[in-house]
Amino acid sequence: MSKIISLSEAASIAIHSMVLVASAKESLNVIRISERTGASKHHVAKILQRLVKEGYLNSNRGPAGGFQLRIPAENITLLHVYEAIEGKLDEVSCPVDNPVCPFQKCLMGNIVSKMTREFKTYMGGQTLSDFISK
Repeated sequence: MSKIISLSEAASIAIHSMVLVASAKESLNVIRISERTGASKHHVAKILQRLVKEGYLNSNRGPAGGFQLRIPAENITLLHVYEAIEGKLDEVSCPVDNPVCPFQKCLMGNIVSKMTREFKTYMGGQTLSDFISK
């Protein structure tokens, strides 16, 4: 069955991992995160290293090592995490990136642009702290 919108596995792992790290009392390592997300530890490690490089996480090696937030949870939106993995969202109007349209009016009613704006608004309005149980 097809889906109109779907997140990549990498974006999903990044978002879920960041919420787990934000809600943890101590550092979380790749193994614990991969167990909680059901994702491959190699894939989790690759994604978390990207988030370290982007400045959202700190990483410590060793037996007591793991990941912690570098920025407070209330200052990191889901959009920040998504764009750290997938790149900046572009608000294009043509769903097939056609530079020349043979019609005067978009057959899709510019729905792709509208959906992108709504996605950005939603993701930008949700911080990691919104998902932490208190």
